[in-house]
Amino acid sequence: MKLKIKKLHPNAKIPSYAHHGDAGFDLYVPEPITLQPGDRKTIPLGIAVEIPDGYVGLMFDKSSLSHKQGLKTFGNVIDSGYRGEIHAGLINQSGQTQTLEAGQKIIQMLIMPVMTVDIEEVEMLSESKRGDGAFGSSGKY
Repeated sequence: MKLKIKKLHPNAKIPSYAHHGDAGFDLYVPEPITLQPGDRKTIPLGIAVEIPDGYVGLMFDKSSLSHKQGLKTFGNVIDSGYRGEIHAGLINQSGQTQTLEAGQKIIQMLIMPVMTVDIEEVEMLSESKRGDGAFGSSGKY
């Protein structure tokens, strides 16, 4: 399968896999970004993609940024029909100013198959062992 990429910014980098066998490919910032502690920003990545019909692009944290620098992303869903610029939502949860240089990895995307369902309103749902147990329903351990 091929993923078509269109550069929208002169400094945009084409996404790439860091290692053979990686599930997600890396996306990069085209310009330097600085986030103060607590800042939330929507960051344009300077590219558009053409995801094949029947698939979706799911965006997740880069573990090095989230674990080491306290930069968390807002997961994105990129539908196959979307052709606009891809953005990454980022929040600085550390107590320090964080700067990403142009060309630095910011987020990763996985391309996954999509299963659509027929949505049906009903009066009752089937019984299950868990029932309506929510947060903590499986116990502490």
